[in-house]
Amino acid sequence: MEIRELSKSELYELLDLYLDLHDEDESAPQDGTLDLVWDKIQENPDYYCLGVFVHKKLVSTCSLMIIPNLTRGCRPYALIENVVTHQSFRRKGYGKAILQHSLNLAWANNCYKVMLQTGRLNEETFQFYEQAGFNRHAKQAFVAKPKCT
Repeated sequence: MEIRELSKSELYELLDLYLDLHDEDESAPQDGTLDLVWDKIQENPDYYCLGVFVHKKLVSTCSLMIIPNLTRGCRPYALIENVVTHQSFRRKGYGKAILQHSLNLAWANNCYKVMLQTGRLNEETFQFYEQAGFNRHAKQAFVAKPKCT
């Protein structure tokens, strides 16, 4: 198992893995936006797109964003998003490994906390995140989305 940041050339492997993230998702625009966004992610030193590789195959991923902050002694906080493990590689420790790696990166960057949200509202998912070091009772999350027109 190897855990590292994804390289520019691994975008399509990541997109294939994202198929296991949501049952339905919006398609990426075909106007060059996808490449522009990937370039922006790759160029941002505070955005880590991480992957777990097994025999050179991307099997698990998450994104970690380090966010500057004016409170808590100007210590940043971090946000983890898009946590997914390929269906064939689940329950083998890869998801926990990438989350632990992400937490270590956040602590190394002096973050005072790391947050994540999940849309999977089942007890098994909650227990997975708790076993990885997260407290589901520490904060209350609220989500706003734009109204459909």
